[in-house]
Amino acid sequence: MSSPLGVTVTQHLLSQQEKQKGATGAFTRMLNELILSAKIINREVTKAGLVEILGFTGERNVQGERVRKLDEFAHDVICRRMAQSRYICVMGSEEDADPIEMPDGVEKGEYVLLFDPLDGSSNIDANVSIGTIFSILRKQSGGVDYQMSDLLQPGYSQVAAGYFLYGSSTMMVYTTGNGVSGFTLDPSVGEFLLSHPNIKIPERGKIFSVNAGYWDYWHEPTKQYIDFLRKPSEDKPVYSLRYIGSLVSDFHRTLLYGGVFLYPADTKDPKKPHGKLRLLYEANPLSFVCEQAGGASSTGNRRVMELEPEHLHQRVPLIIGSKHEVELAEKFYRGEM
Repeated sequence: MSSPLGVTVTQHLLSQQEKQKGATGAFTRMLNELILSAKIINREVTKAGLVEILGFTGERNVQGERVRKLDEFAHDVICRRMAQSRYICVMGSEEDADPIEMPDGVEKGEYVLLFDPLDGSSNIDANVSIGTIFSILRKQSGGVDYQMSDLLQPGYSQVAAGYFLYGSSTMMVYTTGNGVSGFTLDPSVGEFLLSHPNIKIPERGKIFSVNAGYWDYWHEPTKQYIDFLRKPSEDKPVYSLRYIGSLVSDFHRTLLYGGVFLYPADTKDPKKPHGKLRLLYEANPLSFVCEQAGGASSTGNRRVMELEPEHLHQRVPLIIGSKHEVELAEKFYRGEM
């Protein structure tokens, strides 16, 4: 029987669990720990200016980016909560150069958690929506301890993925491979309630989202594709440019309204010829969500979730959104347009 307030995310998880033969409930309990972590992070995000945790810590993360205090807080909350859950064997975070091992004496489980603790944090001071992205894999190696191969699995091996969006309302969007569901946090009861059942991305949209300030650094296929979207013609709509600069926010809008989000490779930094976004912490989980909603995700040359990860912080170009727009981009990259 559903709650009179609506279906909670826990009820939804349990209903999904009942469909899986041999399910033990470990996955549901683990995800509930992640949900609690997000509630704690959300509490701090909403009062960040009051408790003086905005601004930089003075440290830099593995990508050389200055670490904000709220990033560090979110990272620590997730690490502590998930280590105590007893269902994780190892974790990987965008903020940590190495795998995050479970503390001594803590029982290890069969799941691997990869996460971006606070995506879009450069926008915190401007009160722009930010988010937490997560990807869950099942441990493949034998024994109690993990192997690096447990973390470096292709996107199609994910058992769940999603994100929490901290904005005008706080949302959780996730998939376990059976469609995509969205939940909105009701602050009066502290529960995520089902608000967006069975999310489907429109097959074709009218919005493109990209940082146009990097135009001069793009490769020709990217320029030609964006130029095509910008110019009106009789056989296509006029596309509007919408770009927030917070990946979770830009992706969430694309998921609901359709269209395409791009963060292509560029020629600006010869040390980063493969784009900016991280395969394991950003591209793979959002690609899983997008595909389960009926969309597509590509590097321009191949499906993102088929890439074999080579290291924890591998970067890739990302073109993600409605099938029509993603397939059109691939045509430009193949030289067919």
